[in-house]
Amino acid sequence: MMGPGIMIDGKRVSLLWAGPERAADIARVHSRIFSPAWDEKSVHGLLDHPAATAFVATLAVPTEVIGFIIGQIAADESEILTVGVDPAYRKHGVGKLLAEGLMRAVGRAEVRRVYLEVATDNAAALHLYSKLGFVPAGVRKAYYTRPGSAPVDAVTMARALTA
Repeated sequence: MMGPGIMIDGKRVSLLWAGPERAADIARVHSRIFSPAWDEKSVHGLLDHPAATAFVATLAVPTEVIGFIIGQIAADESEILTVGVDPAYRKHGVGKLLAEGLMRAVGRAEVRRVYLEVATDNAAALHLYSKLGFVPAGVRKAYYTRPGSAPVDAVTMARALTA
């Protein structure tokens, strides 16, 4: 377990390292957030990669996963590939807890810069990343496809980590 944790409805939220054994839990939460969602096999492949760094947020017990973050390290850079919090547990600081945990972990691996991309219409995520020190670095036009609607641009963001 890592980090100070937070409380939701009197229950402790904990941050735990996540390996391939958490693929089903992460895929389940991912399916509540994203369309199209990543399946268990896709998540397992990401978590099994030697450069993967991932955490799950759990509520009260280690099996009740309410959020996740998956990143990868390449030399002195890291990219957050996906992050999500179950809609029932948003606005409690879980996303911030996950992002800060990942940044601490990759910082210990001598990463100097973290990148991510986020849909331009995801105001909550843009606000969180800005509060965490990420700054816009570019735009990917029509990056996100969504069933039944027009594609959405992605803003790429970066944050330097201190030594």
